Amino acid sequence: MFAVHLMAFYFTKLKEDQIKKVDRFLYHMRLSDETLLDIMTRFQAEMQKGLGKDTNPTASVKMLPTFVRAIPDGSENGEFLSLDLGGSKFRVLKVQVSEEGKQKVQMESQFYPTPNEIIQGNGSELFVYVADCVADFMKTKGLKNKKFPLGLTFSFPCRQTKLEEGVLLSWTKKFKARGVQDTDVVNCLTKALKKHKDIDVDILALVNDTVGTMMTCAYDDPYCEVGVIIGTGTNACYMEDMSNIDLVEGDEGRMCINTEWGAFGDDGALEDIRTEFDLDLDLGSLNPGKQLFEKMISGLYLGELVRLVLLKMAKAGLLFGGKISSTLHTKGKIETRHVAAIEKYKEGLANTREILTDLGLEPSEADCIAVQHVCTIVSFRSANLCAAALAAILTRLRENKKLPRLRTTVGVDGTLYKIHPQYPKRLHKVVRKLVPNCDVRFLLSESGSTKGAAMVTAVASRVQAKRKQIDRVLALFRLTQEQLVGVQDKMRAELEYGLKRDTHPLATVKMLPTYVCGMPDGTEKGKFLALDLGGTNFRVLLVKVRSGRRSVRMYHKIFAVPLEVMQGTGEELFDHIVQCIADFLDYMGLKGAPLPLGFTFSFPCRQTSIDKGTLIEWTKGFKATDCEGEDMVDMLREAIKRRNEFDLDIVAVVNDTVGTMMTCGYEDPNCEIGLIAGTGSNACYMEEMRNIELVEGDKGLMCINTEWGGFGDNGCINDIRTQYDKEVDEGSLNPGKQRYEKMTSGMYLGEIVRQILIDLTKQGLLFRGQISERLRTRGIFETKFLSQIESDRLALLQVRRILQQLGLDSTCEDSIVVKEVCGAVSRRAAQLCGAGMAAIVEKKREDQGLEHLKITVGVDGTLYKLHPHFSWILQETVKELAPRCDVTFMLSEDGSGKGAALITAVAKRLQQAPKGK
Repeated sequence: MFAVHLMAFYFTKLKEDQIKKVDRFLYHMRLSDETLLDIMTRFQAEMQKGLGKDTNPTASVKMLPTFVRAIPDGSENGEFLSLDLGGSKFRVLKVQVSEEGKQKVQMESQFYPTPNEIIQGNGSELFVYVADCVADFMKTKGLKNKKFPLGLTFSFPCRQTKLEEGVLLSWTKKFKARGVQDTDVVNCLTKALKKHKDIDVDILALVNDTVGTMMTCAYDDPYCEVGVIIGTGTNACYMEDMSNIDLVEGDEGRMCINTEWGAFGDDGALEDIRTEFDLDLDLGSLNPGKQLFEKMISGLYLGELVRLVLLKMAKAGLLFGGKISSTLHTKGKIETRHVAAIEKYKEGLANTREILTDLGLEPSEADCIAVQHVCTIVSFRSANLCAAALAAILTRLRENKKLPRLRTTVGVDGTLYKIHPQYPKRLHKVVRKLVPNCDVRFLLSESGSTKGAAMVTAVASRVQAKRKQIDRVLALFRLTQEQLVGVQDKMRAELEYGLKRDTHPLATVKMLPTYVCGMPDGTEKGKFLALDLGGTNFRVLLVKVRSGRRSVRMYHKIFAVPLEVMQGTGEELFDHIVQCIADFLDYMGLKGAPLPLGFTFSFPCRQTSIDKGTLIEWTKGFKATDCEGEDMVDMLREAIKRRNEFDLDIVAVVNDTVGTMMTCGYEDPNCEIGLIAGTGSNACYMEEMRNIELVEGDKGLMCINTEWGGFGDNGCINDIRTQYDKEVDEGSLNPGKQRYEKMTSGMYLGEIVRQILIDLTKQGLLFRGQISERLRTRGIFETKFLSQIESDRLALLQVRRILQQLGLDSTCEDSIVVKEVCGAVSRRAAQLCGAGMAAIVEKKREDQGLEHLKITVGVDGTLYKLHPHFSWILQETVKELAPRCDVTFMLSEDGSGKGAALITAVAKRLQQAPKGK
């Protein structure tokens, strides 16, 4: 028993001594946590350098765009061919994806050798050989004369300008075929395949093996957005935000970046951690000075590193009694498979003795322990370096997503990772230590990168097919120049109908006289009360106008109009308005003061004087009873009488559009048009009295409230209305009415988008075909979302956040499509508004007999103010359709309430003017 204990003690002591001896010898290969964090920081800087257009040429980590824009979503289906060229064997596969609607993959494959004379010979012969192998596979499997989409896994650095094209930057590993560098490898393969007349393939994708690995794993786990190869070579790819990739046009969505991290350190960034063994290995390689990071990590080099260490230790008399066999002197005699066998948990020492004996050495027990520890240090350093670079990628992903904690999956492939018994757990442990704020799952790619090439091809096919279907829907909203001119001409005709006594009753554009016959001239003065009713908020304002200096001071308060009041009785609505006035006057200390009042009432009214306005119909969600056909001023006066608390002189009832024009006209005498592009849509302008048959007199000007929202109610623009416009109209409070407004205003644009999203989802083109209950809810997609979604830099983050609120789990692809839908709908709205405005300015120019008109349009409304693109699209449309009009758009900062006060002030001035003036 004592002998056993003594033996165990001796062995443990021997082991400790040998481990210490190796540790001292390979001190520089042991990397501390601090060093790994430093390497991680260096790699992050290299990634940034590689992504920049100006810095990429000198970056060692090339960060190559792959033009893979999406990962599988489970809806892929069809038959695909896939090729894998990049290692000691070449592989051809036929992949059947999602047969009979099930998310499943069936594969048939064949391996072909890649002889040295082929991979290091003439480039054209290499591709002829690949094409011959494809032909043999198709013949063997009975696939000839059938068309296949094809994906090529090509595991070498390529610069891509599209998914199906790639220029070889340099060969790596053992490949050295002449005449291929700086040429498009897809073109080379296509030419070779054309020699086989009975093969019909369409190469849709060129894929790096790392990308293939990520795509293979992403088919099983949608969280997979990183791919890593740790095999003969090493590399990583990940999904990067397009906005960070300077090398590619566009900043929407994401694209897979092939880091080509094997070249990290080629610029000297890792010189402080490279050892004498790394230097010797590099000098003896096929590509000295290149792929320095890969040479410290990958399976092609680990065995050789171990051989160089053992050789030096033996020469120093630290191993094998100082004896060296000729085999140990021979390059390549220790392979990575030997390192893996030596590090096996139980059989490791026995394997070590066997391997060393095969190398012509006579190892002692102490030698075997030392060699085993050398292998551990070399392979552990490999895992550490890999972990540091991978941690840098995971940190970048987390920061891109602005998440405090990232949940993600890393797809992994490669013989070193698969066959080395300790490698995976070492890698996983170090990664998790370096990025404690990332929950990382490592998923082994069972089917390799070739299946991934088929998945990229399947995704490319799906995206192509989806793109065509989506484009068909979006095309409905793209208006041609001819269609816009048609809208302008029809609007012009409707303006004329509305002004004429005979045609007015049938006109959809009502052209309502406002009895506003003058613009401010700067002499107006006094205190005025203004009311502004046109949406869910009601404003009461006190406006102080000083003459001469064109100075206006305003005080206001906003009151809510509850839905039950909007859709209750007329008496309840006006009592609510008067209650708000009372609260405001109390607040301002003006309860008993006699004040002239202007009432901005943003609904279609027929006026017979400036202080009389009969409501034609409610719009914008108002439905108060006993109001249509009644004079709104009378209803307000009656409500004031019922209250019997204050003395107010209602001088003018004004549409918000007219108020906007007057507000801007106070600043710019050229302003003779008002436009509202907000919850509703409308325009007004100063018309020649001689053209207004509805009003007596033919001298001077009068403002006409066009009420153009009703344009098209007679069917004249049915040719440009879509099924989505019809669905929105049918579900509205006033079906068949305000059709132009329903295509142009903020109240409806979000609803149009919602209808399109539902249709695209039903077609399986969005959200994996799943419609959330919230998306089924009318009005849930507000127009403010369009403004957020279409804002430039934060677009996709905004999209995904909004879609999450709607209960929709959107992919990056989904988010891009939603943004496109919003853009198509808002662009059409702005163009239609522009066509209507072009009709008005052209009419003004012709009425004045001018060759060229210079005019200002006063504008208000949330859509115009808040949407990032609406205003300039509208302006460009007017410029194109009315080239002889120089139109300035002036934003009304103070809104239509100030306009009501100014109209009241002008009306007072005109009342007080001597007769005849």
